[in-house]
Amino acid sequence: MLPSKVVRHKAGRFVPVLLAALILAACSGQGPQTPTVNVQGPATGGSAYYLQQVQQSSDDSKTDWQLLAIRALLKEGKYPQANQQLNQLPAQLSEIQQQEMLLLKAQYQIAQQHMNDALSLLGQVKTGSLSKDELARYYGLQIAASQGRPSLSLLRNYIAQEPLLSGADHQGNIDATWQALTQMPPQQVNNLVINADENVLQGWLDLLAVWRANAQDAEMLKAGTKDWQTRYPQNPGAKTLPTQLSQAQNFSSASTSIIALLLPLNGQAQIFANAIQKGFNDSKNGVLTPAPQPTPAQPAPDDPNTATQPATDPNAVVSPAAAEVTPPEQPQTAATQPAVASAPPTEPASNAQVKVYDTSSQPIQQVMQQAQQEGATIVVGPLLKSNVEAVANSQTPLNVLALNEPEQIQNHPNICYFALSPEDEARDAAHHIWNQGKRQPLLLAPRNSFGDRVTKAFAQEWQSLGGNTALQQRFGSTSELKQGINSGAGIALSGTPINVTPEQPQGVAIAGLTIPAPQSGSPDVASASAGGNIDSVYIVSTQDELQLIKPMISMRTGSRSNVALYASSRSFQAGAGPDFRLEMDGLQFSDIPLLSGVNPALMQQTAKSFNNDYSLVRLYAMGIDAWKLANHFNQMRQVPGFSLTGNTGELSADTDCVINRKLSWNQYRQGEIRPVN
Repeated sequence: MLPSKVVRHKAGRFVPVLLAALILAACSGQGPQTPTVNVQGPATGGSAYYLQQVQQSSDDSKTDWQLLAIRALLKEGKYPQANQQLNQLPAQLSEIQQQEMLLLKAQYQIAQQHMNDALSLLGQVKTGSLSKDELARYYGLQIAASQGRPSLSLLRNYIAQEPLLSGADHQGNIDATWQALTQMPPQQVNNLVINADENVLQGWLDLLAVWRANAQDAEMLKAGTKDWQTRYPQNPGAKTLPTQLSQAQNFSSASTSIIALLLPLNGQAQIFANAIQKGFNDSKNGVLTPAPQPTPAQPAPDDPNTATQPATDPNAVVSPAAAEVTPPEQPQTAATQPAVASAPPTEPASNAQVKVYDTSSQPIQQVMQQAQQEGATIVVGPLLKSNVEAVANSQTPLNVLALNEPEQIQNHPNICYFALSPEDEARDAAHHIWNQGKRQPLLLAPRNSFGDRVTKAFAQEWQSLGGNTALQQRFGSTSELKQGINSGAGIALSGTPINVTPEQPQGVAIAGLTIPAPQSGSPDVASASAGGNIDSVYIVSTQDELQLIKPMISMRTGSRSNVALYASSRSFQAGAGPDFRLEMDGLQFSDIPLLSGVNPALMQQTAKSFNNDYSLVRLYAMGIDAWKLANHFNQMRQVPGFSLTGNTGELSADTDCVINRKLSWNQYRQGEIRPVN
């Protein structure tokens, strides 16, 4: 054993060395440390922090900090600063930096609504060298550049992005995939050609088939969804159901044993109420005429005694205060009606009890209280806008399907709103024109408050779809239009921007990547206002006005113009003979399915019973659909994306349970009326 004094001597020699090491470590810990930078990872800091790091860095990491700063600037919506930094990037970049730069440039182009330029940049990206975070952003940019238009490419991008996401982003991907699928027309889905190894996509398509076959039967949809999950256990949608289907699994039916129908049975609105009540009762009692097999439409023979136009306004249900109705003399023949593929299903008679209450005889608060005391389980109505607003403010415990919309929609868990409003039709027209690839529309509308409502609704919807500011041109009375024809002035395809006050644009988050909402006031508006870029015209007019407006457009554009013409249902009224149909050749117009040939027998019978007054036929169809919606009330409220095939359109409910209608579109072609494909 060594002497203890030897051990103490050796230990003493190591003490100074140990102390020196500790001091050096402490000093190095107190000095400034350069933050690590990973351009391929998530950017969690703000632009100010990253720009500060750019100023403080002089080595190779400076470019990485600059790229992260650009990402933060884009996320914050600071596009001029982001573009400035993009232009200041050095010419020599590493492979990783080049790929990041392409992603950032593509994101900037999307923010500027230059989708083709963005897609071109994304086509240069080498996906094999991207990190997981970058790859998720890459597919997010591909998705954003598609502008929400459902396609096979969009579905593939969603499917490729899904395994790269987690948490809320993952659920968002699942829901967005499902939304893209459900927005595809059946014909587009049937024409999809997929590869044999695309098992995930095939599973999604099978789920879509299950949903479309059972969407109107909650219990069947539950069973069908569970069976699909058993057959496709590895599909990401089976592991994480779309929110719409997940909520459908918890669906419970609402009681409709006693229905209170609230209508104004006296006064100026009585005529509208009678039409709605008849449709409601006919649907309840199962007495609707079944639809025969549709036959091709043929032009009716020229009849010098064709009926005059109805005196009522087709959109009067929004403000039921019209004057006396002057019924036409003779119904239009069913042969002039377009033929379509299928009709809404006819439901059998119901044992539900319907109690009708007159809202014109006492205050609406008393009517609601009486209905509740007499055991009503659901209320259909009221019809007048002022009464709807009063019910919305009453905090009633009853389920209510209001037959109009208040000025300000209030989201109540027990209230839905169903109206045949001109605003609703204008929004549908915006979607139809957009889906046909048009991007520079001009609205021709009357110079009055009705025209104000329609143009504003169209313009707001158009901007929500990603379009530039729409243009408008107003017209006056029929006599003014005739003066324009006599003078040979015609109608120039130019207009002024429709001034709307949109909500503050909200960004769309895709896998942590914020894509800004389209901005109004695009530079394209100025050139379009000169009339050079107009590619479509939406005409909101009566039949008499349209008969003057279309020739006036041709006077300025020529008969071979490529500008597409569209019209609202306001122009589709009785009395349109073969000369009118030939003169309107090429023009597309919208209307409810019942007046678009979905059920020719029912249409002919209904037109005859209402003396060929199409405005009342539309209200009759509204009554039919009100019965259907009342019997699917909880589905509208509990199942996001619920839709129903109705006689007033393809019906769906938004998050506020406002019923939206997708109308039928037809076209005048060589003297006939044909469905638009």
